[in-house]
This record gives sequence, structure tokens and C-alpha cells, in this order.
Amino acid sequence: MYSALYNHINKFIDLSNDEQELLASLLESFSVKKKTFLLEEGQTCRANYFVVKGCLRLYFIDIKGAEQTTQFAIENWWITDLTSFLFQKTSEFYIQAAENTEVIAIEHHHYDEMFHKLPKLERYFRLILQKNHQASQMRIRYLYSQTAEERYRHFNQLFPEFVQRVPQYMLASYLGFTPEFLSKIRAKR
Repeated sequence: MYSALYNHINKFIDLSNDEQELLASLLESFSVKKKTFLLEEGQTCRANYFVVKGCLRLYFIDIKGAEQTTQFAIENWWITDLTSFLFQKTSEFYIQAAENTEVIAIEHHHYDEMFHKLPKLERYFRLILQKNHQASQMRIRYLYSQTAEERYRHFNQLFPEFVQRVPQYMLASYLGFTPEFLSKIRAKR
């Protein structure tokens, strides 16, 4: 199960077989069923999750009681509540499986040990966080500079297979509108 993670890491840095074995000793792999929570509001995020297969999402509940999805993680993506994870503070977010999902986790108590024993992984995670930050900035820009219909068309062009994978209400919340509005957009097409 770790081969997907090693392949992903090796796109950014080179890990020897010995280093891979050392990393494996710090990881945990497991499967979660659709709708299972890995994190709920009020808990402390204990791990950073790498998706081998499936889909996880990060969301919060807004002041109107609606779910607002801020991130999806599909194959070869990492997901966590970074603030809660790094500082071991209670979370205001949920991490939930949007599909049956296979996950590799690095728990907080192994994070510094991993960087101490395998310092080149700091470069890997820095590069991953840079990509994640850039994607978040672009998402925010699109939320403020495009119409809802433009956001949907743009997202659908970039990730057509993903649009078919997740429930409509999750996709709508990620794109910043209601499921009903998404139905209208799809009906136009």
C-alpha cells in the first residue's frame, strides 16, 4: 500500500529503499468507508492523511448551519487541518470520506521524528505545502472573480472525472453555491 506514497515522494525527492523502510515504520495505513469521519469539530487533528484511493474532504459548518467544503483530497493528495495538526489545538473542521477510501497517515507524534530521521522529507512536504497553498489562493481568487457558472465550467474542464465522483451538494459547497444552483447549471448544458 505504501508504493503509491513512495512513487509520489520520488517525483519530488529520491528516497532509498532503506529510507522507505524507515518511513514505513512511522506510517499507518487503513481503509475508511464512505461518510466516515477522520476528524470532527472540537477534536484535535492527530494525523496528516495521504489518499491512496478514494476521496476525503475538509469542511466546516457555517453560521447558517450549512456545510462548506474547503478542500478535497483524491489519489496522491494530502489532507489535514494543518493548524490543529501542527499546533495540537482543537479543530473547527471535519475530515470525512466522500468515498470508500484507502489512506496512509503520519501521526503528529511521528512528524518531528520523521523529519529528524529523514531530513530530505522536509523538502518534500515544503513543496507539497507550496502546491496546496497555490491551489488555495487560486480557489479564493476564482470565488471572488468568476461567476458561479464560470467556476463550475472551469472546475469541470480541469477535473471532469472528479465532478462525476462526488455528491452534488459537496461539489456545490466547494464551488461556493447551492446544490439547487448546480442543478440549474447542469440543466442548461
